[in-house]
Amino acid sequence: MKSPNVADLEPRQQITGLFLVQSKDVRQKKTGEPYLSLQLIDRTGDIDAKMWDGVAEIVDTFNRDDFVRVKGETQLYQNRLQLTVHRITKVDDREVDLADFLPASKRDLDEMMAELRGYVSEMRNPHLKSLLDAILSDARVAAAFKKAPAAKSIHHAWLGGLIEHVLSLARLAKFTSAHYTNIDADLLMTGVILHDIGKIDELNYERSFSYSSEGQLLGHMQIALRLIGDKVAAMPDFPVRLRNLVEHLILSHHGQLEFGSPKLPAFPEALLLHHLDNMDSKMEAIRSAIEKERAMPGEWTGFVFALDRQVMDKDKYLAPPAPRVTPKPDAKPATAMGAKLQMLGDLFAEDKP
Repeated sequence: MKSPNVADLEPRQQITGLFLVQSKDVRQKKTGEPYLSLQLIDRTGDIDAKMWDGVAEIVDTFNRDDFVRVKGETQLYQNRLQLTVHRITKVDDREVDLADFLPASKRDLDEMMAELRGYVSEMRNPHLKSLLDAILSDARVAAAFKKAPAAKSIHHAWLGGLIEHVLSLARLAKFTSAHYTNIDADLLMTGVILHDIGKIDELNYERSFSYSSEGQLLGHMQIALRLIGDKVAAMPDFPVRLRNLVEHLILSHHGQLEFGSPKLPAFPEALLLHHLDNMDSKMEAIRSAIEKERAMPGEWTGFVFALDRQVMDKDKYLAPPAPRVTPKPDAKPATAMGAKLQMLGDLFAEDKP
């Protein structure tokens, strides 16, 4: 097993370790000289890394998605752990175990797929049930659905993250569709299961997490519509108006035009799907931000771009303050002045009756 892991790193630590390069950018110092800005990852997390000197000699020796051996020193920058790289060399793929480098769900993937199929089996609408059965019975789709992350970095960014996110939404959908009596539970569940299914092809997740060319060109909503269209084409009795509702769920689930939704949610299930999806992703983002910086000093994290704010670790905030250490009465004074004051105190004590 590789060592050290990102999660085990602490400030002011000299390290030599193996990492996967998730991103690599060549930037310029104020002097005009180049420096490297890197994102290094393993299965336990990621760390921002900077190489300030000697960049010209090594910049072309490795690329994104390469495994590298890094020698450097950790430090705190804006309350976040950062690695200053002194030396970096590419490592042959045969020297590493990929399982050490990509974060993965703690749950069994087949168990999660079985849970998802259970939700589908409970549905009463025959058209929606048949559509979901057709999609989840597609061997390529099912294998990718189990493995894909839900996002590149913002939330549920690990292998199996997509299906974990969907199952979390499914549980929320079961509760909210029972609470709001005007909700069509089957339609909402269909939106839950299909809203992000395009991410199986939008993202690359064989090495580091990145966007595929298809993802860059189309985005996961359009990819999902194409997948749904292919399956509906083999179902001639699928109602056109029901298909329109399903497709609207996909197109509107980001909720706002500026967040990438071509349409705003126009009926109750679409609005509810948007809010459940937004809530689940934000709750995971805030959990992850706090967990990532739990070992760092202070009650506040660094700026979390996914949430557009810093967030508080309430457990640190509510924890009782560390006890103050006071010197023992017979402790030796730390300074010459302290020694004189103690001697005078002793003399006065001896003069008392």
